[in-house]
Amino acid sequence: MQATSHLLMIEPVNFGFNAETAVNNTFQKNTGDGLQQKALEEFNELLSLLRKNKIDVTVVKDTELPHTPDSIFPNNWISFHQDGKVFLYPMFSANRRLERKQSVLSALKERYLFNETIDLSDYEERGYYLEGTGSMVLDRVNRVLYACLSPRTSPELLRSFCNINQYTSIEFTAKDKTGINIYHTNVMMCVADRYAVVCLASISNKTEREQLIASLNLTGKEIIDINFEQLNCFAGNMLQVLNADAEYLLVMSTQAHSSLNADQVERLERYNRIIHSPLNHIESAGGGSARCMIAEIFLQPKTNR
Repeated sequence: MQATSHLLMIEPVNFGFNAETAVNNTFQKNTGDGLQQKALEEFNELLSLLRKNKIDVTVVKDTELPHTPDSIFPNNWISFHQDGKVFLYPMFSANRRLERKQSVLSALKERYLFNETIDLSDYEERGYYLEGTGSMVLDRVNRVLYACLSPRTSPELLRSFCNINQYTSIEFTAKDKTGINIYHTNVMMCVADRYAVVCLASISNKTEREQLIASLNLTGKEIIDINFEQLNCFAGNMLQVLNADAEYLLVMSTQAHSSLNADQVERLERYNRIIHSPLNHIESAGGGSARCMIAEIFLQPKTNR
């Protein structure tokens, strides 16, 4: 099962520019203070769009303390899997480690069955990081993960994840137009049920690029290539979801949607309807977009709700 109709989102209370993450997230811009209200408005608009389209969203409001300016991006510290496993991930930034809050886990345990929680956060002490489905773009059906290596994505932990979950890892180096390493895989590619959106130009190593293409072809994905300008508009940061009517939808920001050309939109809409919402302030200050704001829940819902 590649997509789910159950999602987790964290309502922000202290959203703002995070200087700790900006050291290797070139998408971030320090646009000043007073961003919380603007981010909350964008958050609520995306949430409303998802629910209007019959997608089940569990919302947990962040806490004032400890201060977690990036809590709006939960997919980096937690992931949920169809076999009941829940992973907690080691985070590069010290203040992002504080996002692993018991209040979030408790809210989810009220609604879903946890079979096993695998906590990898101890690796932070050794300087190894793996930031969830930001670091790894998962082809859940074919058990392949795609990962661009960066200070936030350690090869050692990719191997551990693969061993635990019987995945194959396709690893590569991806750089932006200026030659700087891209911090997370999910800003340069998205894998859906029958297609993949990817910025192939960001992978300069021919062997690595051909290995990626071969894997996508082998697993039956149509490749929809995006350019650097579209990458910078977060066109790689999309997520395919299901709704209550078993309809596939592709979620993205309005900026990402506006960057696509007519052919790309037509090809994407062969597979699913596109829905989008403006996330300009979240994208500018946070350096993440729609996909980063969503943690997919593949756990079994409790029946006694």
